[in-house]
Amino acid sequence: MPIIVNQIKTNLNAQVDDIISMAVKKSKINRSDIDTAEIYKTSLDARKQDNIQFVHSVFISLKDSSKEKLVCSDCKDLNYVENSNVVPVISDVKKDGRVVIAGFGPAGMFCGLLLAENGYRPIILEKGSDVDKRTVDVDRFWKTGHLDINSNVQFGEGGAGTFSDGKLTTRIKDPACRYISERFVEFGAPHEILTKAKAHIGTDNLRLIVKKIRQRIIALGGEVRFDNELVDFTYNNGQISSVKTINDVIPCSALVLAIGHSSRATFEMLSNKGVFLEAKAFSVGARIEHSQLAVDQSLYGKNTGNPLLPKGEYQLSHRDSNGRAVYTFCMCPGGVVVPAASEDGATVTNGMSYFARDGLNANAAMVVSVTPKDFGHAPLDGMNFARQIERNAFACVGSYSAPATTVRGFINDKPDLSSDIIPSYALGIKPVNFKNIFPEFVTNMMKTGLSVFSRKMRCFADENAILTAPETRTSSPVRITRTDELHSLSIQNLYPCGEGAGYAGGIMSAAADGIRIALKVMSTQAPD
Repeated sequence: MPIIVNQIKTNLNAQVDDIISMAVKKSKINRSDIDTAEIYKTSLDARKQDNIQFVHSVFISLKDSSKEKLVCSDCKDLNYVENSNVVPVISDVKKDGRVVIAGFGPAGMFCGLLLAENGYRPIILEKGSDVDKRTVDVDRFWKTGHLDINSNVQFGEGGAGTFSDGKLTTRIKDPACRYISERFVEFGAPHEILTKAKAHIGTDNLRLIVKKIRQRIIALGGEVRFDNELVDFTYNNGQISSVKTINDVIPCSALVLAIGHSSRATFEMLSNKGVFLEAKAFSVGARIEHSQLAVDQSLYGKNTGNPLLPKGEYQLSHRDSNGRAVYTFCMCPGGVVVPAASEDGATVTNGMSYFARDGLNANAAMVVSVTPKDFGHAPLDGMNFARQIERNAFACVGSYSAPATTVRGFINDKPDLSSDIIPSYALGIKPVNFKNIFPEFVTNMMKTGLSVFSRKMRCFADENAILTAPETRTSSPVRITRTDELHSLSIQNLYPCGEGAGYAGGIMSAAADGIRIALKVMSTQAPD
């Protein structure tokens, strides 16, 4: 897909052939020179409700590929994009031990897959369980409140993303993103993720896909060891020689830390071992829940209900004069608010959608940015800040039921749950004043956000909307700092990777970082 033709605007009923014809005309490329032409991405422009349009980009490849860059240089609406191949450079330096990857979320999964496909036999350690057992454990928690601290929404095969909407949106411009989407389709994701600008897989599809990726890694000689947490490692002269799990000791040539943003025990272990860590900014807040119909009406107006339109979704943000942000995050159309705790006596929420997105409600995190200036500059201060909010929430209710209130109750500091919106949180909600959970600067900024957002989307003016707290796992509160060579500042064969290490935010960027680390490892050592 070397040539991308951008900004092809059409009405909602446009046919594929018409869209491609418009792109060819705009590109001024002779049809006789074209080898292939297909839709690359489609997004929705609903800023004007009386003129809602689809906006497409189309990729074109030429019979003579040597002309593609030259064609793009002559038109501002054309971009030259390299094909999505990932080509490793493999070292011939033999090292003792195996490559060990801690964590089997998107970063660890794609790192392990790429290594296995190039002759390595990585050992992947995962604190949680395989996806089948994990699903049983999560369902039991959602029905009974019985939490397994090792197998839950945060830990287990596929990482936290397995129990989410499976969003593939990202701000990064890494060519690996197309490769990742293509691999997801290869393993069973819907083909439409290759063309939708706001693609999502859905938690129901993800549970099947992650299992297939695991099976491929094992078939190629790798290992995936579930219920097997990394607890320690041995290192000398700046090199790790072995890792210790709860079950055994493994000789190790390189350790990839793809541990996820909730791996607090591992952060504490790394800190105790003297690995360089630093606190980083993240965000905290609550889930806001509207009816999906209200969201659609806010976005589409009289076009609400048009079957050609996707379920309405939004992304809103505001920054005050001091630079603090309040914004919506991880919006789940037709989804549910889910219990997402991973520690005893601490409440956490998250959002989740199935692929169909056919639930009655929509929800999103509405969160406020926090920085080391708010919670302290020691490496684990942000982690402990989030943990305290989660414990406050649990203490307010006395169980894994979630603290909640209508927007009306939140604004007036008089929590109530009188609403026509049926809350979706599986373990139930109880009215709580959020001032008993969050610092006042957080609740004040959330109130500002509600006021600002209500002027952008009508549903945010609905005081019957439900706020369910807390949302604290937006991103890692810790960075395991690495060098330009991608290894830890402290240890040469320790590779911090993905979201938990502070180098990604979401499925796509985490998977891309996993690929980046795999390529680096391969450039430093031969297959074992």
